[in-house]
Amino acid sequence: MPLADQPLRQLLASFSSSDPTPGGGSASALSAALGASLLMMVAGLPKTRTGDAAERTALDDAARALDGIRARLTDAIDADAAAYDRVVAAYKLPKQSTDEQAARKAAIQQALREATDVPLEVMRMAAAAIGHARTIAANGHRAAASDVGVAAAVLRAGLRGAALNIDINAGSVSDTAYVERVRAESAQLSESAARTADEADALLRG
Repeated sequence: MPLADQPLRQLLASFSSSDPTPGGGSASALSAALGASLLMMVAGLPKTRTGDAAERTALDDAARALDGIRARLTDAIDADAAAYDRVVAAYKLPKQSTDEQAARKAAIQQALREATDVPLEVMRMAAAAIGHARTIAANGHRAAASDVGVAAAVLRAGLRGAALNIDINAGSVSDTAYVERVRAESAQLSESAARTADEADALLRG
């Protein structure tokens, strides 16, 4: 059964098992998906910050965008586990002959890139969700401020976790141009998301 379809207790058992997957990458996607879900809840509340019609429009727009973001983050829970499973399988390929060694090396590099691309997508989606957190903090019902704050916190955790997975996987990729590009985007997403999350927190306190 896909991780995303497992009952909560079974999913937690999957994370706590001795199997290498699901691991931190899947947990990062799950964390970010949870944050997006909390934001959707606040955006869907009947009450807005002041009752203004423009606030309702902003919240409805954010909720629609977050629905797609959450779907992609949910897919990434299983995608990350599958990508790492392919890395493990590639390292187990035979390496007796020169041809086998070349095929194994190519398979490992391809798998590592896939295992890097998935958390990069998680970072993109988490950063986008944090942008909507700022909108919801500015327009959402004040009584739900703690929910927005928790959402931003778990989105930050998901984004940070994805960045850690990028660092470890990209470190074994031989394509230096690819690695530099990925690490630059990861750094940019981390910095911009941190600023936006801080702005959302400030709005919640305002």
